[in-house]
This record gives sequence, C-alpha cells and structure tokens, in this order.
Amino acid sequence: MTAEDTPSAPRKRGRPRGSADPDAGAIRALDRGLDVLGVLAEAGGLTLTGMAARLGQPTSTLHRVLTTLERRGMAELDPATQTWHVGPEAFRVGSAFMRRSGLVERARPILRALMERTGETANLGVARGNLVLFLAQVETHEMIRAFFPPGTLSPMHASGIGKALLAHRTPAELREIAAEGLERFTPRTRASLADLSESLSEVRARGFALDDEERTPGMRCIAAPVFDLTGAAVAGLSVSGPVNRMSDRRLAEVAAAVTEAAQDLSRALGAPPPA
Repeated sequence: MTAEDTPSAPRKRGRPRGSADPDAGAIRALDRGLDVLGVLAEAGGLTLTGMAARLGQPTSTLHRVLTTLERRGMAELDPATQTWHVGPEAFRVGSAFMRRSGLVERARPILRALMERTGETANLGVARGNLVLFLAQVETHEMIRAFFPPGTLSPMHASGIGKALLAHRTPAELREIAAEGLERFTPRTRASLADLSESLSEVRARGFALDDEERTPGMRCIAAPVFDLTGAAVAGLSVSGPVNRMSDRRLAEVAAAVTEAAQDLSRALGAPPPA
C-alpha cells in the first residue's frame, strides 16, 4: 500500500483537508467583527467608547470594524446620539435561520390565536446554549406588556420557556448549566441546582412552566414545550404579562391555552401524539 493509499482520518464536512482543529483556520478580524455584532445585538445601541469598554478593545480598532460593517449594511450609526446599532443587512442574513427551520412560519398563526385567546403577549423561543433565543412575538393590545423582540436572549433558568425546555434535559446537562452559574435576578429566582431541579419536577408533573417574577419583578410567564417528530423538545411557547392581569385566578385558564397551543405547534412539526 502506498502513502497515497493509506486511509486518512475522516474530516468533518464543510472543512478543507488539514483543518481538523476548528480554531486552526479562524480569521481574527472576522472574529472581532462578529463580536461587535453580538454586542450591538445584545445592547440595542452603543457608543464607540461604550463598546470599547465592553469588549476591551481600542476605539481605533473598533471604529475600523464598525465602518467596515457599516459599508456592508451590517451596522449603522445614529448621528444624533452617536450610537451604533445593528443594520438592516444583519436582519436579512439572520432571518435565513427562520426560513430554514420553518418553525416561525408554522408558529405565527398559533401565536396570534394564543394572544387573542389570553389577551396577553405570546412568545416563541428556542434554546441557544444555556440561553433562550426569542424568535417571534405577538404583542397584546394592552398598554402595559412584556416585550421580547426577536433576537432577545434570556437565561434559561429564569425564563418560562427556558424552564419548559430544561425540564426535558438530563440531570448531567442540568449540572453543567448550574456549574456555569445561575444568576439571581429577583428574590424568586431559582438560583441553585436544588431549587431549579425542584421547579423542573413541577414542570414535568403539570406540563407547563411558570416564571413567577423570577426574571423581572411584577411580571409572570407561563410556557409549554414544543416537540418535533422525534419527540425532542425543540422550542417553547409562552404567554407573559403583569402579575395584576396574570393573577392566581387566571393561571389555570392561561396554562390550558398555552399547553394547547404548544400541542398544536408540535402536531404541525410532526410530533407523535402525547402518551
């Protein structure tokens, strides 16, 4: 057998030969640009100095990155406030994820019906690491409302959708999440593995999750998991609103509406009927 005939280790598709290490071909400038986009998306607008403080980078370097992103429509500057924001081209690129999954299109009429039925804001989210990524929202007509625009990230342990999804994670996965730290946002946050595990047991028993002022004082959220054709929990639907409207008296009514909506979306994704 010649050297050319010697079988080589299989490589992951989408990478050139000789790049088994995923970091070997990293482009530092591109990495920096993506860091900037991530910070802009999270902050919703930053000055150059504010961004430099967050990223620990010189303003001169960041200004070059931002002007490059601006030329491509990925970032834009508000001259009045001198703050940088995510640009329209970033939305177009990011929306390709929604088109690929088809999840948002299937969920949209269900979210609207859920909002009309409960009178509160309806949300769709998926797991992104240890965070919930909100993909879509249909807002209530009420003046006081919860607001999670698409692209918002929220810690899973302090989120209705997050807990609905965590209830279907393994104990080992939960331990890994807890090891990274469970931030306490309010006195009601489940900020320890024991408290979170107890809450998730309740979620499994009743079929829905409750965020009872665990992320934001005065706000409640009821969520249920959405399953795909393999039976995996791939997303969550929720209804969120102020405590005075999401009162104890209404919890059972709203929970029934949310779980039914989640079942409707699960069926649309080809999920097997619940046991």
